[in-house]
Amino acid sequence: MLVGLEFCCMDKELLQDREQARRLVDQFNQCQNKETKEEIIHSLFKKVGKSCTIEAPLHCDYGYNVVIGDHFYANYNLCILDGNQVTIGDYVMMGPNVSLFTPNHPLDKEKRKKQIEVDLPIKIGNDVWIGGNVVILAGVTIGNNVIIGAGSVVTKDIPDNVVAVGNPCRIIKKID
Repeated sequence: MLVGLEFCCMDKELLQDREQARRLVDQFNQCQNKETKEEIIHSLFKKVGKSCTIEAPLHCDYGYNVVIGDHFYANYNLCILDGNQVTIGDYVMMGPNVSLFTPNHPLDKEKRKKQIEVDLPIKIGNDVWIGGNVVILAGVTIGNNVIIGAGSVVTKDIPDNVVAVGNPCRIIKKID
């Protein structure tokens, strides 16, 4: 899964891992105590830096493939499908309804019937602002000091120091 090869997403061990993550996510989403929420996030994700705030509800597949840097903020309804590594840098802000999708499903209908997928990593640099309702697809790397406009669908890598918007997301301005 983590090396980008085809696998069956309905594997018994993966189903158990997703169920464990779902229990933690449910606890997080129902919790009102800030310290307890932080404990849950630290047990759900692989690594979490200093000053991480995630507004409920949160959704994720496994959690153990997610690394979050320092000073992270995610508004309501963050969705991380983390069949592969999702790495988020320092000083990243996300608006509501941001979705990070590492899975790709095959064009071949027979493989889809067998619930085969290939997951590719997502990397988000430092000092990034991602607007509301943004979707970031498998295999995408977003550079440092980037703004992704609301409603964008990011299908390809975005370099450092730019503003990018649209579906598909494209660069509209360089940041000095």
